[in-house]
Amino acid sequence: MLCLNENDILKAVSLNEVMEAVESALLLYEKKEFHMPMRMHVGYEGNMLLLMPAFTPKVFGTKLVSLFPKNTEKNIPVLKGTMILNDGETGEPLALLNAATLTALRTGAVGGMGVKYLTPVNVKTLGVVGAGVQGFHQALFATEVRPFSEVFVYDINPARSRTVTERLSKKRPGLHLHAAETVKELVKKSDVIITATTAMDPVLPDKEDLLKGKHFVGIGSYKPTGREFPNSLFTHLERIYVDTEHAIEESGDLVIPLKNHWVTREQVWTLGKLIKQTQEGKEIHHETSFFKSVGMALFDVVVSDAIYRKAVENNLGEEVVL
Repeated sequence: MLCLNENDILKAVSLNEVMEAVESALLLYEKKEFHMPMRMHVGYEGNMLLLMPAFTPKVFGTKLVSLFPKNTEKNIPVLKGTMILNDGETGEPLALLNAATLTALRTGAVGGMGVKYLTPVNVKTLGVVGAGVQGFHQALFATEVRPFSEVFVYDINPARSRTVTERLSKKRPGLHLHAAETVKELVKKSDVIITATTAMDPVLPDKEDLLKGKHFVGIGSYKPTGREFPNSLFTHLERIYVDTEHAIEESGDLVIPLKNHWVTREQVWTLGKLIKQTQEGKEIHHETSFFKSVGMALFDVVVSDAIYRKAVENNLGEEVVL
């Protein structure tokens, strides 16, 4: 079995290769060529343990991660865990991967897919609300798929906003980066807004005129009672795009609008369906768009497989015998 740590994973694949793997996972989901049980959530004293298995025709795997929200107060990552990748024919363990790095990359790439397929090619300004690990990766992947000239970052802790802009400046020299003082300022100045917070209540202003004509990607809300987006956003939407249909049960950003009839179930499409139609030459444009991701184990398996194969090709990682 090949053990792959953070450095091995980052050396093995490029951002575009991760996005290609995520796109293939979205299409596998659309074709129903997988088996993915509902992920198991176990909560204890405000913390969460997630168990996420999935099978594809060639490989299967399980990600085991912990989410400890108060880790931000200790200046350590909220998410930690491991990913085991297995051969689909024999069940043999192929690789053990650092799940925090895997999750950061694949979730950033999922957001990148939302930006790629739901925003005009001429968008210029990006806003990121939430300056944690995922806030950085969302900005990193978004700036890979669109030629943004400016990026605004907001966090309730201004020091975290500055940290993300400093990290991003090393990856994207020449990009104009700003630590926004308020969310209102960020939304007003941004064409595309990505939220990556642990908030339970909407983090954006509930103002219809401020939200109209913008493009939104929601990453943070993964509980039925948690929301990042305000009521007024839903008055502008023809459709809501999701990475998995489980999102309508898992995220308050869908559970609550559907329950209150702000939107209908028929308005909710998978991003994979949009990608498939785009590949068939059908173009769909929205003045205001919203993509909500809750993540799924299928992403982890497909991206892990891509990382594993590139690592073997480039002689990365450490072989261990169990």
